This record gives sequence, C-alpha cells and structure tokens, in this order.
Amino acid sequence: MRRSSASKFWEQCLSLLDDLRAKGIVITKRGKPVAKVIPIGCGCAALIGSMKGKLTIKGNLLSTDVW
Repeated sequence: MRRSSASKFWEQCLSLLDDLRAKGIVITKRGKPVAKVIPIGCGCAALIGSMKGKLTIKGNLLSTDVW
C-alpha cells in the first residue's frame, strides 16, 4: 500500500488512479491518514473473515435491549 499526501494526490490524481493497485492508496493530510482509495471490485472479498479472532461479542447479539 502506497501513501500519498493530499496535495500530491490532487496534483497527480489521474496518474495515481491509472496505476491503482488492489491494496489501494492511503491519502494523508499533515502526515495523518484521512482516506483510502481502492479499485472497484477489490477489497470486499478480502474483508470476509478478516476480523476473525479480533472481535468479541458481549451479550445477546440479536437483542435490541428494549423491553
């Protein structure tokens, strides 16, 4: 994954989009990530199962807690 400042992205937007890879580009502003650009059709399949073992469900998942 490449990183690009917002000003560099703005100046080189079309060429960056032409060379866009599956991992995408992280856009930074003052050194802090603010957005990620990924190609259409990428990323969704990679998300499935990517959080396995990283989340904990507490309580009843199907409950609205409204009585």
